[in-house]
Amino acid sequence: MKTSDCEILIVPGHTNSGDDHWQSRWERQLSTAWRVEQENWDAPNKDAWVERIVRDVERAERPVVLVGHSRGVLAIAHAAPRPAGGKAKGAFLVSLPDVGRPDFIPAIDRAFAPIPREPFPFPSVLVASRTDPHCDYAKAEDIAYAWGSAIVDAGDAGHLNTESGHGPWPEGLMRFAGFLKRL
Repeated sequence: MKTSDCEILIVPGHTNSGDDHWQSRWERQLSTAWRVEQENWDAPNKDAWVERIVRDVERAERPVVLVGHSRGVLAIAHAAPRPAGGKAKGAFLVSLPDVGRPDFIPAIDRAFAPIPREPFPFPSVLVASRTDPHCDYAKAEDIAYAWGSAIVDAGDAGHLNTESGHGPWPEGLMRFAGFLKRL
């Protein structure tokens, strides 16, 4: 699949992805990409976030590939079993947060926990870092296997966001292009 064959839904996490974040850059670079807008980026509500993703997938005019980061990964995981006419064809997921950790961000709706473990009805890949402050690599690997996702070891990459030096993230874009080719 090429980017012109699908709609790429960018699903940011808590507080949205700023202008320099790789998700925002991809949205500007890829002509078929658009952002799933949430009503409240600062105090995410699981049901509202999931509903928005499902609605945006349903309104898409072409097959959909979801690109989630952090809290967006969890929202996609909760939305995955919901029928949307079979439009979702894949998910590229980056930096799963472990919402079950006691030290997790208190403003986050605890309804995001537990992390769903049901296999996704479409191909997916989960990119995880060995030094992500929000999720141990072993936890990300375990969840990826439960979802049926391919796991990509990003090494010492922090949370794969602007703060960890992943604004442009060309390696991620190349990995995403490879994922699309397999769909």
